[in-house]
Amino acid sequence: MDTARSIVHSVTHYIKNTDLYLMLLGLICSIYGMFLIYSATLNPVTALDGSTKNLYVQGAAIILGLAAFIALSLIDLENLGDLWKIFVIGNILLQFLLFTPLGTEVNGQRAWLNLGVTSLQPGELGKLIFIFTIAAHMTEIQDHITEWRGLVSVGLHTLVMMGAVVLSSGDTGMAIQYLMIAVIMLFSAGLPLKWLGIAAGVGIASVPILWNYVLKDYQKTRILVLFDPSIDVEQSRQATYGKIAIGSGQFTGQGWTNGTMTQMQYVPENQTDYIFSVAGEELGFLGCLLIIILLMALIIRLFYVAYRASTPFSALIAVGVSGMLLFQTFMNIFMNVGLLPVMGLTLPFFSYGGTSIVTMFAALGIAAGVRMREKPSWLQN
Repeated sequence: MDTARSIVHSVTHYIKNTDLYLMLLGLICSIYGMFLIYSATLNPVTALDGSTKNLYVQGAAIILGLAAFIALSLIDLENLGDLWKIFVIGNILLQFLLFTPLGTEVNGQRAWLNLGVTSLQPGELGKLIFIFTIAAHMTEIQDHITEWRGLVSVGLHTLVMMGAVVLSSGDTGMAIQYLMIAVIMLFSAGLPLKWLGIAAGVGIASVPILWNYVLKDYQKTRILVLFDPSIDVEQSRQATYGKIAIGSGQFTGQGWTNGTMTQMQYVPENQTDYIFSVAGEELGFLGCLLIIILLMALIIRLFYVAYRASTPFSALIAVGVSGMLLFQTFMNIFMNVGLLPVMGLTLPFFSYGGTSIVTMFAALGIAAGVRMREKPSWLQN
């Protein structure tokens, strides 16, 4: 009896203290995404209904994600901050597991670990570890964060992880996410805006080097077809059909499971990178607007958690999570409407993918942990 009472007390205490807004918003986004995934994989053309299987996989991932949310929210990362260098090494080794027999190729990219019953994308999990390590690093050098030595130190940290991701998987889009997470966290840590201009100048100056020595031919083609689709009709097909699908939905859409281009499978892999085009065609402007509202509510809530955090380290953790969601959301949407090249970035909580869903819920759990340990309101400045 005492054990049961203790369990009930613990559950009640957790519910009262955790950030249920984060959990519920993530859950609402995921359920909405499951409806879109079902339609995207219905495939009446070939009479192969992969939707049921995909829903089981996505549903299982959501359950695992909720478990990760709860588990990580209970961990006080402040106690692990001094070990950040060890976690950096661990993160690099995690990426390099792709060089082992576990590394497997999916859609032409060796970015997954085959674990038998499931697969894991190290780059996704690595983002969470990176947010933790870069936050601990910035906190450690917070008195020098706006000086050259501080910026060089954080810059090297970021470049090392970007290099590990690119070398192991060739996933440039994933590496860019690491860079943008670090940039957003740097400015939240007090980096003056003048550095934005300097960074932009360095970025522009490095374009010839990136173009000639870093980007592969297919990546260059993806950029060029934005300006002239005739350069490679096959490469531009997904982007072109994605835009047409969104536009054809107009204000209210053609109806769930009734989108012509979605059901005819004109947009390849539209359950992942191009799930936004499914919403645009079948649910119209209103369906797309609802996606943006839900994700923006989630991102704003995360920034609020950062604002109320009890320590600079905790605040940076929450900012890193919100920055990750903000960047990935708008990069995916811009990719869908043809303003950016195809980079393999999923739409958080909406796109199909077990690793992505679990990672996103885990990220929210980390932020919920920050919320649970915030200062009492009477101690806020």
